[in-house]
Amino acid sequence: MTSTLKSRTAGRLTAMLLAATIASSGALAIAPTAALAVPAGGYADLVATVSPSVVFIEVTSKVTPTAADNAQMQDLMRRFGGQMPQMPQDQTQQSLGSGFIISSSGEIVTNNHVVADAQTVKVKLSDGRSFDAKVLGTDPMTDLALIKIDAGGPLPAIKFGDSTKIRVGDEAIAVGNPFGLGGTVTSGIISATSRDINSGPYDNFIQTDAAINRGNSGGPLFDAQGEVIGVNTAILSPGGGSVGIGFAVPSNMVKKVVAGLETNGKIDRGWLGVQIKPMSDEVASALGYDAPKGAVVEAVQPDSPAAKAGLQKGDIILTFAGDQIKELRDLTRSVADKAPDSVEKVVILRKGAKMTLDVTLGNLATPKA
Repeated sequence: MTSTLKSRTAGRLTAMLLAATIASSGALAIAPTAALAVPAGGYADLVATVSPSVVFIEVTSKVTPTAADNAQMQDLMRRFGGQMPQMPQDQTQQSLGSGFIISSSGEIVTNNHVVADAQTVKVKLSDGRSFDAKVLGTDPMTDLALIKIDAGGPLPAIKFGDSTKIRVGDEAIAVGNPFGLGGTVTSGIISATSRDINSGPYDNFIQTDAAINRGNSGGPLFDAQGEVIGVNTAILSPGGGSVGIGFAVPSNMVKKVVAGLETNGKIDRGWLGVQIKPMSDEVASALGYDAPKGAVVEAVQPDSPAAKAGLQKGDIILTFAGDQIKELRDLTRSVADKAPDSVEKVVILRKGAKMTLDVTLGNLATPKA
């Protein structure tokens, strides 16, 4: 259950989702990064506090051979005179990931790609107990999922921190199930914030050099106070192992998504109904801007909220609901953050004149004709 994300980084590096497909064990390893000044006493107290809330997830999913697989098998059968046995059409695959408990009743956050297409989901606690889990909801656009177990009693829950307060250089501690080894703790620093790795429209990742590998998917990234500041989701790596470039979904985004999954099992996002492109350097210069900004409307979908509000091809969206639009993803995230049916103000530039329009957003989750 490992897939590849496109990267704009030169060379053969690939950003990879972190679910693993190997067996797990119960070993616990603590491996702080040498570059980080370990606090007096180390991380033992923090690890002892948070580890009971980190879980290991085993998923069984159905794997159906692709058309290419079937064609290859038929070619081999022709070559060997039809003597080869027919391969089964549906096979199962076991994959591993990580997660963490967010409520005493057994709600657990993990990655969508860990539980996507799962037939069965099993959760193993740090004390060795295992339980079947139910998938409450998933959000492929942020690669987050919410699952739940019934442990017959209260479970230790982890507290979310505020990801807007982290700074580059702050300590970061990752806990998870890399390569199926079981509970493993690594440490490092926050290397960057608000990273766009070109994996989806809502990219806003925390980057860390704490060692993160396949199987860490869905595991928590902690700050020095033991609060979750992110969900480990992807790595940039030439060979699938950690090279010190890992990415986590910020906790503030996780909290918002989880709240929606708890309520509806899905996420309702605002929908505007436009295709956009960046402003060119030539247009920016002609308008007297030091650098391109805003989102240029390339097309307006018929009968969309944008069309009903009067947006037109060629309009330049400068602000949306008070949010400054400096690049395309600013508009994408701002619209998605707003509730469907809410009325928002859009400031546009049309033929050199500023205008303010009111738009009533649609629901991105509603199928469009």
